[in-house]
Amino acid sequence: MTKPSSSDKPASGDSGLRKGLTSYGDQGFSLFLRKAFIKGSGYTDAALDRPVIGITNTGSAFNPCHGNMPQLLEAVKRGIMLAGGLPMDFPTISVHESFAAPTSMYLRNLMSMDTEEMIRAQPMDAVILIGGCDKTVPAQLMGAASAGLPAIQLVTGAMLTGSHRGERVGACTDCRRYWGKYRAAEIDDDEIAHVNDQLVSSVGTCSVMGTASTMACLAEALGIALPGSATPPAVTADRIRIAEQTGARAVELARERLTIDRILTPEAFENAMRVLLAIGGSTNGIVHLAAIAGRMGLEIDMQALDRLGRETPVLLDLKPTGQHYMEDFHKAGGMATLLRELRPLLRLDALTVTGRTLGEEIERAGPGFPQQVVRRRDDPIYPQGGIAVLRGNLAPGGAIIKQSAADARLMEHEGRAVVFDNAADLLARIDSDDLDVTADDVLVLRNIGPRGAPGMPEAGYIPIPRKLARAGVKDMVRISDGRMSGTAFGTVVLHVTPEAAIGGPLALVRSGDRIRLSVSRRELSLLVDEAELARRAAEAPVTVPSAPRGYLKLFLQSVTQADQGVDFDFLRAAESRGKTPR
Repeated sequence: MTKPSSSDKPASGDSGLRKGLTSYGDQGFSLFLRKAFIKGSGYTDAALDRPVIGITNTGSAFNPCHGNMPQLLEAVKRGIMLAGGLPMDFPTISVHESFAAPTSMYLRNLMSMDTEEMIRAQPMDAVILIGGCDKTVPAQLMGAASAGLPAIQLVTGAMLTGSHRGERVGACTDCRRYWGKYRAAEIDDDEIAHVNDQLVSSVGTCSVMGTASTMACLAEALGIALPGSATPPAVTADRIRIAEQTGARAVELARERLTIDRILTPEAFENAMRVLLAIGGSTNGIVHLAAIAGRMGLEIDMQALDRLGRETPVLLDLKPTGQHYMEDFHKAGGMATLLRELRPLLRLDALTVTGRTLGEEIERAGPGFPQQVVRRRDDPIYPQGGIAVLRGNLAPGGAIIKQSAADARLMEHEGRAVVFDNAADLLARIDSDDLDVTADDVLVLRNIGPRGAPGMPEAGYIPIPRKLARAGVKDMVRISDGRMSGTAFGTVVLHVTPEAAIGGPLALVRSGDRIRLSVSRRELSLLVDEAELARRAAEAPVTVPSAPRGYLKLFLQSVTQADQGVDFDFLRAAESRGKTPR
């Protein structure tokens, strides 16, 4: 029988396998037992004495956005070992947009809790967060922010584009465009089936500036991901090399003890908001930034966001705001090209996971080169930021519109409300030939907010009523307390706060009421006098949704509104560090 090696004895430091020992009432035995079991996997003492780097493994047969997970894991582990660390991957929840019911947003907070608790429970000196699909990256950053360890994000990367009858196509803006044609009877069953085969030509996230690509860009802007990591497509050598470099850098983060709170600062969030506005990013990006900031004791100031938007133009010519795809953005130099153009507006002193500031990283990226994807600030795609914040008696807590993807003719509009009480009501009536609706009306969908749905689904992209679509109508003003996919487009007002399900003014709207939208004045108003609204509220008091058990009970009891990130109130940092930007 061999004696325990000296490395089996409790050490003064709290690192490596000695970190967070299971409680058996004897620290020496706890470490002895842990090492005995891990040696069953063939590890030596030399391996076990290295810094331990955790890797979140979010591979899943239900998540094709993470279909390159095996290759990424292999490359990340290689990078860790080359840098002298010990890689340890572990599974967490994996959430895909199209495979999660009732909606992926409902499960984002659960994934964040899983990520946080597994980081806390298992011995690791730093963690690599591998995610990609819309809610996975924010969930991981939320969990890591609460756990407090050194952390670095690695996104899975965007898919490649396909081709349909000579036209380049990619998920998922083109999914919506072709489905709109199909609803309008402009294309037949055979063509919609053929395009369905071409829209997603490889594993990876959506190839447009949807939520996944937005969060990839925001992770790099926040400084929590390596420079150049946002844009390499999922199936390229560039993506694999970034994975190896991420693994190597994680070891250094552990040695330097560069914890996540030193990266996710008010300056970092201000930079992320600038980038969100400049890329014409997904409206979901605001919700996710608010949730991540809340875990750091920070609050996103929506009025300040709107102020930034007035001075930050859209520079990225990428669908749905522009014409290109993510692989084009990568070939144009990726985020370095965009950040170089935004430099005068950025907080260049913000620290990144490289240990250098954002300003230093922009310098290291070198000079730009001629390209057609990122515009100059004096020649923007859109003169203001992609997102505007609205207020008024219909949205006292605020609402948003992706103005860069809206119809300019509808940005100042007054119309008659056509109200749908919930998603089921919408489904039952939107395609009825008897629906009383015209192109000048305002479609209102309520009870699809955080509590109302529950989970705030992406049903805010209300389809054009079929009889109008077949008459050639392409856009209408649409208003809801829900969300919209970042791949979608149109004059769509979202995140109306407070939501109808908890008694927000949206609950009081009736078909036939007049609604005024003025993006220039940042106004969203219900043109009904206060006395009438008070009468309606008294006649039909709201019953806030509840549930008897399980995760749904927890969700409905604890979820916050859109302006606080739709996070659970008990997961937000106990102490507030103020608003950002300041």
